[in-house]
This record gives sequence, C-alpha cells and structure tokens, in this order.
Amino acid sequence: MPRTLEGQITMEKTPSYFVTREAPARISAMSKDTKLLVVVRDPVTRAVSDYTQTLSKRPDIPSFESLAFRNRTAGLVDRAWSAIQIGLYAEHLERWLRHFPARQLLFVSGERLVRDPAGELGRVQDFLGLKRIISDKHFYFNQTKGFPCLKKAEGSGRPHCLGKTKGRPHPEIDGQVLRRLRDFYRPFNRKFYQMTGHDFGWDG
Repeated sequence: MPRTLEGQITMEKTPSYFVTREAPARISAMSKDTKLLVVVRDPVTRAVSDYTQTLSKRPDIPSFESLAFRNRTAGLVDRAWSAIQIGLYAEHLERWLRHFPARQLLFVSGERLVRDPAGELGRVQDFLGLKRIISDKHFYFNQTKGFPCLKKAEGSGRPHCLGKTKGRPHPEIDGQVLRRLRDFYRPFNRKFYQMTGHDFGWDG
C-alpha cells in the first residue's frame, strides 16, 4: 500500500479477498484498523452471472445445470463449484469476524447500488467518515446496459459506465434449477442477514 498522509484514505479493490481463506489474517496483520467494503448480491443471480462471465471466455463449458448439481435428480447442489461457493456469504463472514469487529465491515447491496446508487454510496461515504458529496445528480440510467452510469468521470468530460463485461444478458436457466438454488441458499442468507443486521431481500 502507498503511504497515506493524515486525512487521506487509501483504497484497494480485489473481489477475491472476501472468499480467500488467508486474507482476513493477512489484512489484520497489515492494519487492524482497515475498513472493509463488500458488495454482495443475490447469490443465485451472482452464480448465473459468474457462469455467464466464464461462458463468454470459454464457450465450450458444460451447462450451468450440470455444474451446479452433484446429482440433479436428487437436487444435490455442488457447493465445491466456485460460482456456488462464493455466494455462501455467512461462511466467509465468519472468518472475517475472527479478525475484525463487525463495525469495520460494510456490506453494500448490489441490487440497491443499481436501483439507488446515490443512496447506497451515501452509506459508503458515512462508513468511511467522508462528507456526502455524491448525490443523484451524478448519475443517469443507461437503458442499454441496465445500469446507472456516472455523468462525468473524475478528470474527464465524458460519462463513465461499467465495462463491457458488466450487464451482459444471462443464459436461460430452467426455473426448477433456480428454485432449488433459492432453497439451498435460504438458510445461509438468513444467517447472513442475522450476522449483518440487514435483510437483503433475496428470499422473496
């Protein structure tokens, strides 16, 4: 990390930290005061999105259904598949709470970030002890992507949207498969809501 002056905040983004077993202890050893931001979304949608991303790079991979289940007939979900495993948020959070107090973690709702980016970023600014500068006027909704975009990126006169890997259409997945995955994740989601004190509304 670069040296940080008084009054400055250094930020770093690596999505895999949250699910990497060694990360909590290593980050705690580097700085016990680190504040951690984790963007989470419905684990079923997240798994399909993860698969879509892989499919775009390797079109020859097996179907989502065959990867998601160890035994499809018995409805046995393969929790060893990374696309499924990453969505077990309560299990990952347990490891982090061994090294950091809950007040140093903020879970940002991926769904709310799309619906109300300024509102969700307001929570982030408060958590980081920053003045609330970002508001609705900084965003516009891009119909093509289905995401909000920044009206003007820092140091540029042009709008900024998430890259082409974001907002890709998902493949059609059998409704029965999605229902089985919802049932599978439900207890993990409920535990996560309990641990964070926040109901993300993924079980509706």
